[in-house]
Amino acid sequence: MSSVAAKKFFEEFAGLLQRPVTAVTADGKQYSGTLVGFDPSTLSVCLSDVADESGKKAAKMFLYGSSLSRIYTLEKPFDLRRLAERLDRVFPRMVKLYEEAGVITVTDRIRVTASGVVEGTGPMAERVQKIYEEFVKEISG
Repeated sequence: MSSVAAKKFFEEFAGLLQRPVTAVTADGKQYSGTLVGFDPSTLSVCLSDVADESGKKAAKMFLYGSSLSRIYTLEKPFDLRRLAERLDRVFPRMVKLYEEAGVITVTDRIRVTASGVVEGTGPMAERVQKIYEEFVKEISG
């Protein structure tokens, strides 16, 4: 795999962190839970609040990468890049996107995540929150 393709693959995989996923093993067993970590070298994963297809629950589960056939989510990932572009139109050259951390900063004082403004106060933070809410409405349909 080229380094660009590998980087994109792991960015997509990292985008699933803290999101509900279903992991299917090579023998067909399904485990649903929140992806809390993964090892990029083996693609082993750690899930929390796990339930199998029969409803049996576990607080945490580690699945070795070679035993997995696929991992999927039914939830559409939040597009932080598009939100950062939208914010940059309103606040030119004041917006920084930290994709790995899942954070956008505006003027280094306002922090925005997929759940909205998490740090910052005042009229500028209120404007950022309003742009975030409009963006969420648009992508939700």
